[in-house]
Amino acid sequence: MPGVTLESLNIRSVRELELNNRKVLLRCDFNTPLDDDGEVADDSRIAAVLPTIAFIQEQGGRVICCSHLGRPKGTRAPQFSLEPVARRLAELTGQDVLLPDDCIGDAAEHLIATQRSNQIVLLENLRFKAGEKANSEDLARKLSDLCDVYVNDAFGALHREHASVSALPKMMMDRAAGLLIERELAFLGELASGAPSPYIAIVGGAKITGKIEVLETLLDAVQGLIIGGAMANTFLAAQGHDMGGSLVEKDRIPLARHLLKRFADKGVPVWLPVDMICVTDISSDADRQVRPVGDLRPNQKAVDIGPETIELFNSILDGSAEDGPGSPRTVFWNGPMGVFEIDAFAKGTLSVARALARSSATSIIGGGDSGAAAKKAGVSSMITHVSTGGGASLEFLGGSVLPGLTALRGGRR
Repeated sequence: MPGVTLESLNIRSVRELELNNRKVLLRCDFNTPLDDDGEVADDSRIAAVLPTIAFIQEQGGRVICCSHLGRPKGTRAPQFSLEPVARRLAELTGQDVLLPDDCIGDAAEHLIATQRSNQIVLLENLRFKAGEKANSEDLARKLSDLCDVYVNDAFGALHREHASVSALPKMMMDRAAGLLIERELAFLGELASGAPSPYIAIVGGAKITGKIEVLETLLDAVQGLIIGGAMANTFLAAQGHDMGGSLVEKDRIPLARHLLKRFADKGVPVWLPVDMICVTDISSDADRQVRPVGDLRPNQKAVDIGPETIELFNSILDGSAEDGPGSPRTVFWNGPMGVFEIDAFAKGTLSVARALARSSATSIIGGGDSGAAAKKAGVSSMITHVSTGGGASLEFLGGSVLPGLTALRGGRR
């Protein structure tokens, strides 16, 4: 999708709407991690939507934010309240953030009716209602009664066919995408086709499942593919390596073999780990060994790429690898190189994040764990673009139709 724009998708930007003195329901993705004290541990998703909030207020609109948090399964669960998000949003904006006890009903209606221009209303967790995940038209209609205008800036939720993402915008004549979605589409649309070459993709994480369409798309777009994480185990097994007790998708081995052949036939190099950090027990104090690929013991599990692999991947990303395409001009990364949430197994993932930060290439991270790794490495600000939606970015790059984008099409012009 080269040069993807809202206009090419028949979607209006928030910039095109009349907002003065109007109630604007802004669908955000405030599904942020919380720490042990119940406070926001990573506010990047909240910060990402601040430009849209500011724009709406500058145009005279009153902002009503709504979002989900966690998986409360359609019931009120205090641990998934948006209270900590409201506190952090208030700190970031310097404004009062009003949180009713429900996303619909009398309390929400009262706060919205008395809302001042320098206040933000944040509706309580949408997923406290079973109708949110069920894409309920009844819930969508009740939400529509709260506002004059609908704006979606929750890129990370665009692949969900939920009431606030899919059913609701179709009920609103004045509907549009926010500034964050506009930015996400600009970067990810270029990746889908037309990215400056050499273009290197790095794909990791646990499983091939869910990334097949992306790998198929990358086949025609990249000049090299790096595969790490547990999904590399399946590809290595497809090459005949014994992966010991490591996670391997045995039912996906034929697919991995097929994909490797397709890349080879296309003349696109695929780089897999050559050594691994192995343990018998996945815990922070486990005894670690560096083992060459194919030489794992039956009870050993690969939890990170090894030092030789780190050196190999770094050489590809800095353009010094003998069998590489030269210094990359574009790099896309999605998925960690190991069990990076445990510090002892994070070295490989952090090394990729730092290599991207050093690179002069346009670097795009597909959100999720990779975005968290860049933050953990302290290099987020040195990456060209860190997507706020891991699943959404993968589905978009894989060519899937995102329900949230489809629902925004058309409307009053």
